[in-house]
Amino acid sequence: MDTQRYNQLISDLRSDYRPQREWGEGKGLLMVVGHFLVGIAGGAWLLGTLYGSAWTLVLAFVLGGLGGLVHLAFLGHPERAVGMMRHWRTSWVSRGFVGLSLFLLGGVLYLPGQFVALGAAGPALNLIGGVMAMLGALTIIGYMGFAYTASKAIPFWNSPLHPALYVAYALRGGIAALLIVGAVKGGVPAETLLKLWIGVTAVVGLFFIMELQGAATGGNVAAKQSVHEILNGRVSMVFYGGTLIVGLAVPALLLATSHAASAAVMALIGIASAAGDFFMKLSTVRAGVYLPLVIPARHHRRA
Repeated sequence: MDTQRYNQLISDLRSDYRPQREWGEGKGLLMVVGHFLVGIAGGAWLLGTLYGSAWTLVLAFVLGGLGGLVHLAFLGHPERAVGMMRHWRTSWVSRGFVGLSLFLLGGVLYLPGQFVALGAAGPALNLIGGVMAMLGALTIIGYMGFAYTASKAIPFWNSPLHPALYVAYALRGGIAALLIVGAVKGGVPAETLLKLWIGVTAVVGLFFIMELQGAATGGNVAAKQSVHEILNGRVSMVFYGGTLIVGLAVPALLLATSHAASAAVMALIGIASAAGDFFMKLSTVRAGVYLPLVIPARHHRRA
């Protein structure tokens, strides 16, 4: 451990609320990036299938592959992933690796048939690959929120709304991917997608507000501190600048002042929306603080 990290650890241990730094800072940022990419991949595959957009499926497959590589880079030793997959009965992280593997293998079988004729084997490959990829996509959409919720030491993450919020993120990311592909390749119902984006964004906002409200008004002091970190503390700039301005205000302004169905506006809305989701995930991860062993004195006085 270098001097800077040692001094940071000592400072954290002396504080009332020790922030978690394993995810979201330094090499731990790779975990957030991996979750972000894999979440969009799952949502993009689901939405691409529903709207019959083969190029969106290709984008989903590429993002899923990149997300897997980022996860392996975070682990440092790729062989650890094989060992982790053995614990799928009890570990959400293991289930995520299994789901991602199923998704990528299914994509390898399914995607070629969307662009070239595969002969007699084509229907079977399409069916098997399509089922595998969809099962994998649904798994990677759902597992991330549960992986955070299972982290009992971080009370803010241990919320029943967290899994639903990550599913909503994935759907919003899938819409963003469709908008970007539609801007480049065409063939997607822009107006319908933009209305769907507004609806899903409203759901994301509602879930997030409910999660903050629950943490702020609940009895857990560490969860309350996490809310403070997001709204007024060390991650507030990421939240306000990245989540609210880039991810919400910019798309809303584009929708209000531009011809929303134009290719450029569709692409910008998709990119800004995806960036906002990344910053929202980053802010909630960085805001996590460990449950203190001793309740700070000021909370005793309030009681």
